[in-house]
Amino acid sequence: MKKKWNFPNCIGALDGKHVVILSPINSGSDYINYKGTFSIVLMVLCDADYNITYENIGSQGRISDGGIFRNFTLSKKLKNGTLNLPTPRCLPQKFKPVPYVIVADNAFPLQENLLVPYSGNHDSGSFQRIFQYRLSRARRTVENVFEIMSAVFRVLRKPILLNPNKTRLVTECCNGQILNGSWRNEREGQISLLSIEKRGRKTSITAKDIRKEFAEYFMTTGKLEWQ
Repeated sequence: MKKKWNFPNCIGALDGKHVVILSPINSGSDYINYKGTFSIVLMVLCDADYNITYENIGSQGRISDGGIFRNFTLSKKLKNGTLNLPTPRCLPQKFKPVPYVIVADNAFPLQENLLVPYSGNHDSGSFQRIFQYRLSRARRTVENVFEIMSAVFRVLRKPILLNPNKTRLVTECCNGQILNGSWRNEREGQISLLSIEKRGRKTSITAKDIRKEFAEYFMTTGKLEWQ
């Protein structure tokens, strides 16, 4: 992660998408997402090489992103410290140990091991703006994973005409070896994978301090020439 993303102490990027499906029989509003379509949620964690290291498929589309993440095994292990992450260490040429983290967008809550962007708009050149850029640069890989999946497995380009359980099985099969190719040119017409809704949340002081330590690092010893 440090070499490819220029983001030390990072173990992966997390994101989720709604996989659009037909209205399940007798489901009421359980599977209706924020865009008014029926869906199940696909959540993945990937590394800098596009390898999916964790996935969760099948949550009802109506459940908020916070509710989905809170019930994940990944989230519970992050919270209780049983994910077997490396011992916190200082960022290069810094003196305050910080934990290993996962990067995500504002659909997720800020936590000690989960970094998300600062909310609101920030001036060009500010530490918040630089942090947003560096975090976005790191998490673009997980966005590409979804693009690759929908380009290679075209069943994901349109609503899947199956019940939630069978849709989950189909989605689980859409993993395997990824080869460099023309997937970037095959994104048009994708209407099945929808972004997770973003919502604001309160965060702990500790998590904010960790995020600021990364932000200050990106402004000083970790600065990139092109940022």
